[in-house]
Amino acid sequence: MDSDALNTFLVVHRRGGISNAAKALHRSQPAISRRIALLEQELGVPLFERIAGRTRLSDAGRVLIPYAERAVAAAQDAEQAIRALTKQNSGPVSLAVTGTLADGRLSGIMKRFAADNPAVALALRTATSAEVSDLIRRGEATIGLRYNADRAGDLACELVLSEALQVVCASDHPLAGTRVKRLAELRSERWIAFPETRGRREVAAAHVFALFLTQGLGDVEWTAVDSLTAQKRLVEAGFGLALLAQSHVAEELRTGTISTITVGDLAADQRIVLVTRRGGFLSAAAQRLLETIRRDYAAGDVSNIRGRRKKSPARKVVARRRRI
Repeated sequence: MDSDALNTFLVVHRRGGISNAAKALHRSQPAISRRIALLEQELGVPLFERIAGRTRLSDAGRVLIPYAERAVAAAQDAEQAIRALTKQNSGPVSLAVTGTLADGRLSGIMKRFAADNPAVALALRTATSAEVSDLIRRGEATIGLRYNADRAGDLACELVLSEALQVVCASDHPLAGTRVKRLAELRSERWIAFPETRGRREVAAAHVFALFLTQGLGDVEWTAVDSLTAQKRLVEAGFGLALLAQSHVAEELRTGTISTITVGDLAADQRIVLVTRRGGFLSAAAQRLLETIRRDYAAGDVSNIRGRRKKSPARKVVARRRRI
């Protein structure tokens, strides 16, 4: 059972069948089919089933997935380690980050790293926090940046910044720039948060509802918006309040389009964590990128963040009430 066979198995699973896997791997369909057949023969069990014309994992295939991912990632580590002996200052480095962290701070980090390491091919992918961990786990990304530590023991998580969350509102809101004693005083306001999509909840959405729940408050009117930029524009327009970190609204606070409401009993923060595979190989270039990220976040100076407004396609906005 070699790494190529396991990688073929994983690609068939992720691409949903032999045909798509053949395109992804630039091989013929018969070659992919033979590779899977030989692997099944070696293991003595079928790894896929055809159900309603679709390729599905068998029970044995589902069991094999995590072991195959680790084996393929380990083979990639070995290859990179050998290449690093002769190419210390070059090679690929892939960075996966939670979408809301792909901001001015990150662009500054990447710009400085690229300038200092011109021979390194730096790639960026955005995903949810859970997806960032999966990309690292599968070896599809070298370094991850996400919210909160992953509970799985196969990943190494390093806290780089803990940033307080604050209530933000439109600059002309009656409470803009003021202080209230308790969060309960904002119960009647409409709130804006990320959708509660299964497996994709991020810290901002969870905190809004958890904070009200701990105070025994039953109904919160809220609007689900799946874009941080769209959330900020809706706040500016007076459509509702949001719970965001200062780094998310640094530009808007500086220009005065968004204001804050200080809440006396509000104690919430978001933790930004670096993620790598525990025991995985990190090239010299990857280690330099880690150090660059650590230094930048250690500075913790959100006043240096320069956000840029960009036009984006319309986002789906869903208004509803949530009982907690």
